[in-house]
This record gives sequence, structure tokens and C-alpha cells, in this order.
Amino acid sequence: MRKSSDTKSRIVSAAWKLFYQQGYDNTTIEDIIEEAHVSKGSFYHYFDSKDNLPASLGYLFDEKYQELSETMDPSMNPIDKLIFMNHELFLMIENTVSVDLLSRLFSSQLISTERSLLDNNRTYYKMLRQITIEAQQQNLFRPEFTTNDITRAYAMFERGLMYDWCLSSASYSLTHNAGQMFPAFLKTFC
Repeated sequence: MRKSSDTKSRIVSAAWKLFYQQGYDNTTIEDIIEEAHVSKGSFYHYFDSKDNLPASLGYLFDEKYQELSETMDPSMNPIDKLIFMNHELFLMIENTVSVDLLSRLFSSQLISTERSLLDNNRTYYKMLRQITIEAQQQNLFRPEFTTNDITRAYAMFERGLMYDWCLSSASYSLTHNAGQMFPAFLKTFC
């Protein structure tokens, strides 16, 4: 199972790296296969076509969250953890994901029946729930808000910031904007 996951991860990482460097339209399946060091059969085992890859960006985000879960200081205040997670994700997006690619992700989620961004089994949602529960146990969030209320609102707010950044053609820093807005947003639950 781990080898299978590694293969898919290599394909996704290679694809997004090439999409960023060459552009989505200029990247071929052959380019992705070569960059990922996998066979054509392996590519088609996971993806029907290149057009299925925009929805895989959530998978790349989850890899970032997994990395953060292993490196984040466990003694950090839970609210600071949420702000840190957002900052690191948005920094990654600004440095490795073009507005066009992020827009394709949102578009793919609107027209597909598979809504990978809303999959509650993603590492993203597991981490959000875990940190939210930690904050609730420390009485940092008001008790009238459930774990689901807070994680759902956090995810919607984060998607809203990314969507607005796409609409504005990245005319401002996503990371800086979120750094100003996220603390104020989280205070609504305190």
C-alpha cells in the first residue's frame, strides 16, 4: 500500500511542479511520467487523463499538512497553530502554484461530482479537528461552537481567501492578506 501511495504522490508532485514551471497546457503526460520516474501504466492507474490532475492539488496540500504536523511545535498555542498552518500553506501556494492552476482546482470542484476539497478524511480536516479540539479543551473557543462549526468555517474562510486571490489575478500577497485577516477571523470564536 505504501508503494502505491508513493507512486501517486510522485505523479502528483511531478505534475504540479511541471504545471508551475511550464504551464498546464504546455505540460504533457509524457513530461509528467518522465519527471515522476513512473511508467505510463502507473500514471493511468491513478488518473484517466491530465484533466484529472487539477483536483489532485488537495492531495499536494495534504502532503504539506502532513509535513507541518511532524514539524510544528506541539507546545504552540492551538490558535497560533491554526494561523501557522494557514501561513505555511499560503506561502507554498504563492511560491509553487500559479493562479491559473489554483483556478483550475476550484473549477474542477464546481463541475465534478467528486469534491476532494470537502473530503473530511483528508489530512487537512483531521488536523483542523485535532487542533480545534485542543483549543476547546483549553477553553480558547466559546463553548457554543462545535468542533464541526469551527473547522467548517475555517475551511470556508481559507477557500474564500484563495478564491478571492484567484479572482484578483494575484494582485496582492495571499500570505500577507491572510496574516492580517486570519487572527481577526479566529477571534470570532473566542
